[in-house]
Amino acid sequence: MGLLLVFVFVGMTACSSESRASTLRLGTTYTLDQSGALAFLDSLHPPVPVRVIIESSGQIIHSAAGGDLDVVITHAPSLEQRLLVAAGHVALRCPFVSSRFAIVGPPSDPAGVAGAPTAADAFHRIAVTRASFISRGDSSGTHIKELSLWQAGGIARPGKSDTWYIETGLDQAGTVRLADERGAYALADLPTFTRLTGLDLRVLFTADTALGNPYTLYVIHSASAQSAAEQFSTWALAEWRSRLLALRLPDGERAFAPLAGGCAAPAASAER
Repeated sequence: MGLLLVFVFVGMTACSSESRASTLRLGTTYTLDQSGALAFLDSLHPPVPVRVIIESSGQIIHSAAGGDLDVVITHAPSLEQRLLVAAGHVALRCPFVSSRFAIVGPPSDPAGVAGAPTAADAFHRIAVTRASFISRGDSSGTHIKELSLWQAGGIARPGKSDTWYIETGLDQAGTVRLADERGAYALADLPTFTRLTGLDLRVLFTADTALGNPYTLYVIHSASAQSAAEQFSTWALAEWRSRLLALRLPDGERAFAPLAGGCAAPAASAER
């Protein structure tokens, strides 16, 4: 199990009596944190006190389903749909922002990933050449995306018998740094990767819509302070998102892009 990180941000603007009395429990991911997105929470002064719990998407989603979180921001769409939306745990679904994944690896690129026409083919090349690959292996959004790319590339899920494949159980930064030490390939969130220093690894492939990395904010039905959760979601889609959309990668490209749509009750929740 990954290391649980908890931060508390206290809003400085006027709050309702309910929001003053209750601290909002926000669950989100290592990748959103390590991309630099969470750093804005403190400086932007959210409208309600916020306690931030950071884990892999899978663990955050399970905690939300168990009623332990009020708002979550995750990037594992298939898990979100199955364990939160379809199960009726979501009061509001709010498309937030999207980043991009990149396939990173050593400059020598022994599998020829940089020349692949698609991300699926890049993963196929890594597997057939048995080039070293470092996986998070932790049910994170990154890990779930990785598994979908092996499948799309016609590769059975790598396991313990595949000596070229290592699961770390670490967060995004730790996994990338281990890949760097081993001269191996990895899947990395691009804003997170560009913030890491001292790496020999290079971005080898990004040009595929399959590498999109969408983050969605959910207000959970069991929220202990429902009005505060809704107030936070409105603020996040306005103030916080606008700041994220202004971030640039070293090459000048946007670190995050907006996702279309506003907060709405999903069908499974609306029927509760």
